[in-house]
Amino acid sequence: MSLKTVYAGLDARLSAEADSSGPVTGTLSGARIGMIWLAANLVVTTLLTGTLFVTVVPFPTAAGMIVAGTVVGAVVLTAIGAIGTRTGLPTMAVTRGAFGLRGSLLPVGANVVILMGWSWVQAMLAGVTVNHVVQQLTGFSNPVLFSMLCQLLVVVLAIFGHSGISRVEPWLAVLILAVIAWVFATALGRFSPAQFAAIEVDPALASTPAIILDLVIATAVSWTVLSADINRMARSTRAGVLGGGIGYSASTIIAMLLGATALGYVVLSGGEAVSFDPVTIVGPFGIPLALVIFFSVMATNSMVVYGMTTTVVNARPDGRVRFLPAALILGTVSIAGSAWLGLLDQFTSFLTVISSLFVPVFAVVIVDYYWFKRARYGKDLLRASGGAFWYSHGVNWVAVASWAAGAAVSVVLSFVWPSPLGATLPTFVCSALLYWGGMRLTGHAREAALRA
Repeated sequence: MSLKTVYAGLDARLSAEADSSGPVTGTLSGARIGMIWLAANLVVTTLLTGTLFVTVVPFPTAAGMIVAGTVVGAVVLTAIGAIGTRTGLPTMAVTRGAFGLRGSLLPVGANVVILMGWSWVQAMLAGVTVNHVVQQLTGFSNPVLFSMLCQLLVVVLAIFGHSGISRVEPWLAVLILAVIAWVFATALGRFSPAQFAAIEVDPALASTPAIILDLVIATAVSWTVLSADINRMARSTRAGVLGGGIGYSASTIIAMLLGATALGYVVLSGGEAVSFDPVTIVGPFGIPLALVIFFSVMATNSMVVYGMTTTVVNARPDGRVRFLPAALILGTVSIAGSAWLGLLDQFTSFLTVISSLFVPVFAVVIVDYYWFKRARYGKDLLRASGGAFWYSHGVNWVAVASWAAGAAVSVVLSFVWPSPLGATLPTFVCSALLYWGGMRLTGHAREAALRA
């Protein structure tokens, strides 16, 4: 069988399964959606985010903020995911409803850049971890090579589209959870919860519960860019909301608590609290924790590459871009970029950029869909021009202005005048109110009500 025949067959299968442009008819149960989210978010970046809180606030405070922030973030995530279930479209495609058929290309472009960055960071962390284990066993060290090889495996998984991912992710979730249980048992078997609670806060690193809460909510926002991509596979809104909400919340809480517990174990054992470093926490737990990091990247990055590809494929409703060639091109870029290990030093800034760009987007979309469009986007969302979502030559300038203003607020509160409450929630509220007021003042609210 020739390579050309294999390519043509895979391309035809992906198109038949609606991995090319257009809506998907969901078939997965809530439990299956929950397992996909569970595997996808039991990931090294979420795990290492938990290490950022150790010695910064008391351990019980960190645990409480992880739970509270995850629940708040899950509300936004499932609200966007439900739109995906009802329309059958991925996250960036549903932004056409608020931003316009052409205006949606702005968040689409930002999303591809952000997801590419995510894929690089996670591949690098997996590569650094694999390199550490291989170096311990053989003396050979080449973190760049292992980062690129890890991303190559991810691209192979992503190429098989949503049906392939839905089959693999639940099994990865079971495997990852089994090893995580062993790590918790090992840590809590040696040190009691009271000893973890007594870990001293470093005065030089001390922060506030509100800042920790903000960072956890920002993590949810970073995942919301994929929420409709995943939840459109659900067979009902209820299945998507329950499966996505429970799966995301459970995986985030488990992963962040695992990171905090693993670094707490290092501190209690007399080690240094080096945050966001996989080698620091892999050392005491060895190959089992390294396997968690590796398989979590396989599970998550396959969804990230899939999300990038569906974003590009659905950027225009005319179906000109096919899934397989887009996946191959984007996958090649993601493999090459995973060699840029210097990006790891900028992770918290990277997370802040995500919040700045996408908190306003989701605030605008939620207000537009649930308030102005009365929880209904019609078939005009699939048009290339004209119709209910054409606005002014394809752009809803109220949405664009609200997004730009919200992003500016986020940057100011993050870098210029740091807010004691963080930037995520104030930015969301500001963007939502600006869009609501702008739509009413310009008369778009009345038009939207008539069209709905």
